[in-house]
This record gives sequence, C-alpha cells and structure tokens, in this order.
Amino acid sequence: MTPERSDDEEWSDLHGGVRPSPVVRGWLRMIRVLASGPIIRIPPDALSVAGVLVLAGAWAAVAGPGWPAAVVPLVLLAGVLDGLDGAVALRTGRARPLGAVVDSVADRVGDLLLGAILVTIGAPPAWVLAAVALVFLLEYVRARAQAVGMPGVGAVTVAERPTRLIVVAMAAGGAATAPAGLPALGWGWGVTFAVTWTAVGVVGMGQLLLGVRRTIPPTFPPTR
Repeated sequence: MTPERSDDEEWSDLHGGVRPSPVVRGWLRMIRVLASGPIIRIPPDALSVAGVLVLAGAWAAVAGPGWPAAVVPLVLLAGVLDGLDGAVALRTGRARPLGAVVDSVADRVGDLLLGAILVTIGAPPAWVLAAVALVFLLEYVRARAQAVGMPGVGAVTVAERPTRLIVVAMAAGGAATAPAGLPALGWGWGVTFAVTWTAVGVVGMGQLLLGVRRTIPPTFPPTR
C-alpha cells in the first residue's frame, strides 16, 4: 500500500523539487483544512471561476461606489480560492489536463483584473501595462520551457501570483486609509504599487531565466 503523500511533498513535486518555506507550509496546512470541509463538493473549475468573479467584484467596488477598503478582503478571498481549486482537484481525484487549462486561463484573467484595480485606484496605465505584460511573458516562458522538457516550474520567483495579490491588496489598503498617498515621494498608492509590481516582475523574470537555464534538458528527448 502506497503511503499518502504530504502536502509539502506534493507542492515540492509541482515546483521542481523546491522545498516550501515555513510561510508556504502554513498556507498549505490552511488550504488542506479548508479543502477537507463541505467545499470539497464544489467542482475545482467552479472554484477557479469563482476566484475570477471575486476579483471582478473587487474591481467593481472601486470603480463603482469607490470602496478601496472592500478590495482587501476580496483579493485575499480570491487567493484562497486560487489555492483551493488545485487542492480540491488533488484530494478528490478530479485533477485533469483540462482543469489545468481552466486554472491557467482564470489566473491570467485574474491578473488583468488586478491591473484594472490598480488603474482604477490611480496607477498610470503604462506602468500597469508593463507589469501585466511581464506576468504574461513570465508565464509564457515557463510554459514553453515545460513543453520542451523542463521539470516543474523552473524557479519559484518573487513575482508569483501571491505576490501580485499582496501588491494590489496593499495598494487598495493604502488608498482606503491614506488617500493622499506617499507625500515623501509625491506618488499615489496606485503608481507606487504599479512600479513595485513591475520591479518585482523584472526580478522574477531574471530568476525564472536562471531556473530555465539550470533545469532544461540540453537536447530534445530521442524520438522513436
């Protein structure tokens, strides 16, 4: 009888053998507890779509009545749903290639909504476009490297999805508590965190390229 694999082992396998940090281990424990309750009956694809709808609601809360404070809990909820879809799929044996595609598309739509939230808060569209373009480029490079034989994700970078969620939540929280922004810089919260997101994206791209160089096979596997 094959022993049940731990959350840490499964996460490590999915991320190219990288061991999870204490923060990630705590996150995995929380997701496991949530995925063991009634939510396990919800189809994983529905959880992926729900995460997108929650982010759409966060954008609407700012664009409509102007409630940036509502963005913070909604973005955190979207992050939880983003973790739950994969956890539920694994625990119920419903993980499948199509589900991975749905999850990936939902993540990219979610990234666009995160950018829209920053623009609505006051970020210059050019900075947001640069930040989101880096996300799409990073994920494209990762997908192409995996297609030619790279195991796992190549590298867990500083620009992964949790960082993007945190950046937007901090921008919204700042806009809710101190609308004037950062007087020392003369920047509003939108531009501050759009620049932050872009800078993190540049660093993350560098980390991924190093990971691809380190882990990708030097030649294509032989064909029969």
